[in-house]
Amino acid sequence: MVSQKTTVVNKSGLHLRPAADLSKLASTMTSEITIVAGEKRVNPKSVLILMSAGITQGTEIEIICEGENEEEDLRRLVEAIDSGLGEE
Repeated sequence: MVSQKTTVVNKSGLHLRPAADLSKLASTMTSEITIVAGEKRVNPKSVLILMSAGITQGTEIEIICEGENEEEDLRRLVEAIDSGLGEE
């Protein structure tokens, strides 16, 4: 198991489009993935569950990956979130 904390930079947080992009990326991965935001623990492979966490700009989240490709999967997820998921 590996984990890393990062901060959501999107101005509108993880609203529908960036949540869908993150969910699509996570769904391609073989690792078990959990995103922890405050007291909430969600599976980002489901866009609806991810959006239900209400993750806003500036929220520090922890990404936890467990599986065969956990280190690579974690790196790709952190890079995507740090890049703003295609938003400025």
